[in-house]
Amino acid sequence: GERRSRKNYLLPFSTCLNSTPRFGTLRIYVTMSSRHMLSQNTSKKRKFVADGIFYAELNEFLTRELAEDNYSGVEVRVTPARTEIIIRATRTKNVLGEKAQRIRELTAVVQKRFGFPEGTVELYAERVNNRALCAVAQAESLRYKLMMGLAVRRACYGVLRFIMESTAKGVEIIVSGKLRAQRAKAMKFVDGYMIKTGQPSNVFVDKAVRHVKLRQGVLGIKVSIMLDSDPSGITGPKQTLPDVVRVLEPKEEETVVTGALPGRAPVALTEAPSEDQQ
Repeated sequence: GERRSRKNYLLPFSTCLNSTPRFGTLRIYVTMSSRHMLSQNTSKKRKFVADGIFYAELNEFLTRELAEDNYSGVEVRVTPARTEIIIRATRTKNVLGEKAQRIRELTAVVQKRFGFPEGTVELYAERVNNRALCAVAQAESLRYKLMMGLAVRRACYGVLRFIMESTAKGVEIIVSGKLRAQRAKAMKFVDGYMIKTGQPSNVFVDKAVRHVKLRQGVLGIKVSIMLDSDPSGITGPKQTLPDVVRVLEPKEEETVVTGALPGRAPVALTEAPSEDQQ
């Protein structure tokens, strides 16, 4: 069949708010197979690619705009009537703004940028229950500490201790770049138990990567937090690790009474003693 032509656009975010300088000029490379083109007959592959592009652009924009408010991630829920975007952060009041003005501005930016019809997209702010167990929040906290000039070891050990005091099973922090001298190196801070491979590493380990732009260069921050299993699902996943062994308590011995012969008392039978007991 004929190949469908695709056009490329370079749109600044500032044009979505009538050149308001509040959001800067965040330029993102977009293709016409974006989310607003899904109304046409598109294949499953194009749909998943368009959804991934939409999530990546939205996450990058919110990361830059809400960095000071401890932005911790976004969740997109698509319903037949509307699209709900849930922003997770530790400071929800700052995300909402005074009289919900800021959340309305963000809604207008997302609506105009991705071509949503009027009233079909809504943004919500959700508070993170435990900030210490969120890798994104801790990576942003460490990033601001390094930008303020705090020593790398002191900043990393402070974050490490704060995470481990909040019932985390393990934590790993890696800071790489030109830390002191001109020669770049990496420093690793580890505490507790951490798994690196298999499906449990995707379920139990929360990871985040951030970059710090300093005068001497760019530093890379990687934070990994090993969560403990929680049956309620609040502080960790509900399932348990596959290598966890539960030792059950032994059952109590049951006494069996047999029938008695005429003229004799009934006899109680118990288990024969083992060789160790003898």
